[in-house]
Amino acid sequence: MNKKGIIIGLILTIALGGGVAYRLINTPGSGGHAEHGEAAHGEEKDAHLEEKGGHVEGKEEKGHDEHGEKLVKMAAEVQKQNGVTVAAVKKTQMPGVISATGKVEANADRIAHVSPRIPGKIVAVKASLGDGVGAGQVLAILDSVELGEALSRYHQSKTRLALAQSNMERVKVLVDKKIAARKEILQAETDFKTAQTELHTDQERLSLYGVSAADLKADRKPLLPVRAPIGGVITEKHAIVGELSDPAKSLYTIADLSSVWVLVDIHEKDIAKVRRGQSATVSVSAFPESKFRGRITYLADVVDQATRTIKARVEVANPGRKLKPEMFATVELATAADAAPVLAVPEEAVVELEGKKLVFVAEGDAAFEARKVELGRTSGGLVEVVSGLKEGERLAVKGGFVLKSELQKGEIEGHDH
Repeated sequence: MNKKGIIIGLILTIALGGGVAYRLINTPGSGGHAEHGEAAHGEEKDAHLEEKGGHVEGKEEKGHDEHGEKLVKMAAEVQKQNGVTVAAVKKTQMPGVISATGKVEANADRIAHVSPRIPGKIVAVKASLGDGVGAGQVLAILDSVELGEALSRYHQSKTRLALAQSNMERVKVLVDKKIAARKEILQAETDFKTAQTELHTDQERLSLYGVSAADLKADRKPLLPVRAPIGGVITEKHAIVGELSDPAKSLYTIADLSSVWVLVDIHEKDIAKVRRGQSATVSVSAFPESKFRGRITYLADVVDQATRTIKARVEVANPGRKLKPEMFATVELATAADAAPVLAVPEEAVVELEGKKLVFVAEGDAAFEARKVELGRTSGGLVEVVSGLKEGERLAVKGGFVLKSELQKGEIEGHDH
């Protein structure tokens, strides 16, 4: 055999050997198929995860219902303890709303400008700007020449009364002994009563100045106290030690901010819908979640020619003094219902979480579904639900913030695991 034939034979042998090896690798049950081995290993891994309670795609997560909504579980007894109240959703005719912007002002009926009753030099300052003070509290002390003159008259009247009383008693003795005429006793009694009146007048004058009976009894020169006429907060202070003060100059301004006014402009077309005593809801940007309740206490009788509005004054209780004078405010006035009934829930039934508006729909007696809703207008403590709820569904109308806290707590625990 020549060299060329030998080479051809070797090539054929190698080709036949490779084909046999290929068939051996792909024979079923040989265990050499990589893809089949990986699939089997994946099935074993999924089974192992299921045994350990791990999550596999397609499995339902704990804390979610069949629709994927988040659930909050709370026993009926715990609901009662936390003030959670459940009620059915129903359609109602919502009151109309007039919305207006306004400005917070101090209640003018609860403001006091404090000044001394007589001129004097300020020798002590007892209160400063922003201090809370009570009625009758000393704010400043003055040394006054006029007070000194009033004290001098008081002491003179006191001396004259003592002399008149002594003279009256002496004349009585003389009349009893028939040494003096009876008309002398009448004159002595008249002088005594006159001295009494003068002393009483001087005491009243000193009392008006601010000098008490205790100050008069003290063995020292009384100074003039300037007292707060009402309790409240000091909003202005002009008292400086060493300066002269008189009744024409206000040393302090005190405002009782437990109640404030909100002045708003009502458009001419809405005048017929508002009245004195009408309830109002006030909100400010500083406290967006707080609603302040008040009533209209004044409506102007003249329409502004430029704006075609009238001024209305809303008096609002101000717990915690959150409302500050000069704040801008939004005022909503509820009017008679003027539209068809709509699905509505109390405002406190709606909570906000991550920018979404949620309500908690009851799932049985011990669970709540946190459901996203779309809202419409708000009026009279109610808010319209445009979508997300059906009439007759039961939801937590009170205690929504408690359920929101439980929901957030569950999410945090879920992330930890």
